[in-house]
Amino acid sequence: MLDVHDLSKRYGAVNALDGFNLQVASGEIVGLVGHNGAGKTTFVEIASGLVRADRGYVTVNGRVPADARGDIGVTPQHIGLYPSITVREHLLLFGRLAGLRRAALAASIEELAVALRLTEIMDRRTGVLSGGQQRRTQAATALIHKPSVLLLDEPTAGADLETRQAMLDVVKQRAGEGAAIVYTTHYLPELTELHATIAVIRDGRIVARGNYDELVQGLPGEVRVIFEDEEDLRVSTTEPTATLIGLLSSTDRAISAVELRNASLDDVYRSLAVNDAS
Repeated sequence: MLDVHDLSKRYGAVNALDGFNLQVASGEIVGLVGHNGAGKTTFVEIASGLVRADRGYVTVNGRVPADARGDIGVTPQHIGLYPSITVREHLLLFGRLAGLRRAALAASIEELAVALRLTEIMDRRTGVLSGGQQRRTQAATALIHKPSVLLLDEPTAGADLETRQAMLDVVKQRAGEGAAIVYTTHYLPELTELHATIAVIRDGRIVARGNYDELVQGLPGEVRVIFEDEEDLRVSTTEPTATLIGLLSSTDRAISAVELRNASLDDVYRSLAVNDAS
């Protein structure tokens, strides 16, 4: 549904994108992760038709973004709401711009108000809402027309727990209904909860792509043993269980606590950062 081929975009001396390739199928959530400045937001801007690429192309359901705007829903990284109008007025405006009318529009507004926990604030001006409420409202404007491709650029940045959970639940629901979703985030546990495949962007291109098990394969976890004299022993290892057994069998010292941690997405992120710096 979303096909991105060889995108490049330069701003002065900076290559924001440099041969960026990505394909996202119907019902798939792709978590796009990378450092600030890696090119995530530039990709979202090009894929949504806001910025023109220097090279390469994006197609949404076989069409260029300018011809497929009704199929795309976007939540930008920064809040982009009208502070003087209400949540309800935002949804009416964006729904009508997307072609929804009467019963279909009312039904979509009601569904999102419940799903994103907006019911009690529908008639408040967005300028007086909390940051989390604004995040949920912005997401609702992107989801109102049930787009088949969703581009979510750090949709929970700075959000409270209620907003984060509501957002994740809706994203999973829309993927279950067949939407192709790109979800950029720095909060990697969200991608685990979303069961997302992961694409790591560095220097404007994808440098790693796969599911959780594929990306953590071969990366070390950690065994931590705290002795009763408060000595704290930490061992990096690709086989935490076997390492722990070996440590326990080789000491007769009193132990007060043991922690065993397998490799995580944070380790994937850190390993790529180290490779980038070397």
